[in-house]
Amino acid sequence: MIVNKIFSWQESIWESLLAQPANLPHAMLFIGPAGTGKGLFADQLAARLLCESAQGSQPACGICDGCHLLATDNHPDFRKITLESDVEEEEGAEKSTAKSKKKSAAPAMQIKIDQIRALEDFVFVGSHRQGKRVVVINPADAMNVAATNSLLKILEEPPSSVYFLLVSSNSKRLLPTLRSRCRQMLFGIPNVVVASAWLKAEGVREPEQLLGLAGGAPLKALALKEEGSAAVVDEAIEPLYRPPLEPIALAAHWEALRKKNPGFLLEHLIDAVQKWLYDLTRVRNGSTPRYLPDSQKELLTVAPKISVARLNRCYADLLKIRATARHPLNELLFLEDLAARCAAALSLPRS
Repeated sequence: MIVNKIFSWQESIWESLLAQPANLPHAMLFIGPAGTGKGLFADQLAARLLCESAQGSQPACGICDGCHLLATDNHPDFRKITLESDVEEEEGAEKSTAKSKKKSAAPAMQIKIDQIRALEDFVFVGSHRQGKRVVVINPADAMNVAATNSLLKILEEPPSSVYFLLVSSNSKRLLPTLRSRCRQMLFGIPNVVVASAWLKAEGVREPEQLLGLAGGAPLKALALKEEGSAAVVDEAIEPLYRPPLEPIALAAHWEALRKKNPGFLLEHLIDAVQKWLYDLTRVRNGSTPRYLPDSQKELLTVAPKISVARLNRCYADLLKIRATARHPLNELLFLEDLAARCAAALSLPRS
C-alpha cells in the first residue's frame, strides 16, 4: 500500500472527511469515473485509520507499528475484498490438471457471498490492536446480489470501531439499499490544468492527448502511456480516416493488431471506435474533438462527407454490442460485424 499518496484533486475530500475524525461515517462509498484515484484514496484512508500516531487530517505516518504491519500485508485489523481468481478457490485441492489451472487463473467476474461472510468474525470480534478495524471493498459493484445482502446484514448494526470503505466506478449497479447505508463521496474528473500538471510531473511530455483518450481521468491517462496503449489506439482507428471502408480488410487489420497486442482487448477497441465516432460527430456539428484533440485536422477531412444520423446509429449499435465484447462466440465474426457497422456509418453518399 502506497503511503501519503493523496492526489491534489482529492485534498478537499480528504480534509472534509478528517476534519472531525470522531464523526467519520462507518460506511463510505467512493464513486466516480475509473482512473480518478478512488481506490488509492480508499487505501490511504484505511492506512490513516489504522495509523497509531497520525492526528486530525494528517496522513498515515508510515513508520509506526500499525503502518509497518499494513505495508507488509500483515495487519490483523484490515481486510480488503476484491475480485478473486477462480484458481484461488482451488488452492489446496490435491488433484488439478495443468490445463484446468491455466483456465481458472482468469479473474473472477464477481465478489461472492463467501468473501463477505468471511468478514463476520472479523467485524464482530474485538480489535487485535485495540484500535479501529477497516474493510475495503473494491470494486463494490462487482458484488453479486447474495454478497450484497450479506453485507447489508453486517451494516445493520456495525460495531463503532469498524469502517467500511466501498469503491465503485459504476454505482448504478449497486442496490439502492446499499447506497443508502453509505455516505457517498463523488470523485469527479479533475480540472484539465490540474490533471495536466500532475501528468507532466509524472514524466508525460504532452498529456493533453492522453487525457483526451482517458476521458480526462489522470490515472487512466498515465496507464495509457505506461502500457503504450495510446499508440495502439491510434493504429486501430487509423483506417477510419479513409472511407469508404472494406469491412473484411478492416476486421483483418483489427485481428492482426489484437494478436500483436494481446492486452488490447475487444472492449478497448470498442471504446476507441466509440470515442472516434463521438469526436467525428462533434466536429461534424462544428465543435472541437473531446477525446482526440490532436486529430482535429484529420477529423475535419472526413466529417463533412458523413451523415450524422448514420454516426449516431453506429454509436448506439456499439453500445449494444459492447456487452458481448468480453466473451464473443467467435472473435473474427465479432470484428467483421463491428467493421461492417463502421463501414455503413462512414459510407459516402452516392454521386
